[in-house]
Amino acid sequence: MQKRVKAQMKRKSQFKWKRKLFASILMCLCFGTLVLLMHTHYTRIMTLASIRPQTTIQRPKIAFLFIARNRLPLDMLWDVFFQGGEGKFSIYVHSRPGFLFNKVTTRSVFFLNRQVNDSTQVDWGEATMIEAERILLKHALEDPLNQRFAFVSDSFADTKDGRYNPKMDPVIPVQNWRKGSQWVVLTRKHAEVVVKDDTVFPMFQLYCKRKSLPEFWRDRPVPADNSKEHNCIPDEHYVQTLLAQEGLEGEITRRSLTHSSWDLSSTRDRERRGWHPMTYKYSDATPMLIKSIKDVDNIYYETEYRREWCSSKGNPSPCFLFARKFTRPAALRLLNTTTLELR
Repeated sequence: MQKRVKAQMKRKSQFKWKRKLFASILMCLCFGTLVLLMHTHYTRIMTLASIRPQTTIQRPKIAFLFIARNRLPLDMLWDVFFQGGEGKFSIYVHSRPGFLFNKVTTRSVFFLNRQVNDSTQVDWGEATMIEAERILLKHALEDPLNQRFAFVSDSFADTKDGRYNPKMDPVIPVQNWRKGSQWVVLTRKHAEVVVKDDTVFPMFQLYCKRKSLPEFWRDRPVPADNSKEHNCIPDEHYVQTLLAQEGLEGEITRRSLTHSSWDLSSTRDRERRGWHPMTYKYSDATPMLIKSIKDVDNIYYETEYRREWCSSKGNPSPCFLFARKFTRPAALRLLNTTTLELR
């Protein structure tokens, strides 16, 4: 009986020992497998990290689009404006064909070699101005980070001044005719609409042409009866009419960003009367002028009999970010004016 009990105890002891051994081996296998999996996963991560380039945060930019005859007379003023904003903007310049922005033609490093290489000869009041805008937008759209395209805007408004040419109908119905300025600010979506347009632009080339200029501006013979001559300034209508034609007016903020002085009726200087806004001379560029422009907080639209109070993100704000037109001496004086906030 005692031998049988001892034999059973011996078998139980051997069974416990084998079970412990089996458990130890199983734990070793599990641990080894875990270590192997972790090593494989780490190796894969390191391999992918060595293959994939490190990604950096790329912020959207504003594309500044300049239309110039040759050099930019106020490049030194823009140079101060752009300083410290590197990486936040792009610059594109449309000047006459063959003109280059190098160290001889500009004093600002921001404009070096920024001219487009397929510019066209531009004449004021002709459809070539629209063509220059489209060329600039085409180049600016090549950079996917450009999200705003600034010609520097004016207000978008209906017009009743008779510049609509009935020959445009039915391609451009009169209810889609709009007036504004070439100095607009576009979103990327709207810039793409302008570049892709092959309907409205051809109609402007055919039927939107300026009236013969006064004698001292004349560049072509005046018709015998110029009272019947149609008058249309393409760049004051094209972008606004195109966006209305495409049903995008609901996406437009009817807001001016560029100040121009058009009320010249009281001036005695005959050079300041004409089809263009007043040009500010050296004597005009005073702290009082800059303060008066920055203090404007509302705009009255005479053709619509309405007043718009300017705001930004729901809060009152100055209406203008830019102003035109300044001579080079006036700009030099502004650079020495501490009240001008350029940044």
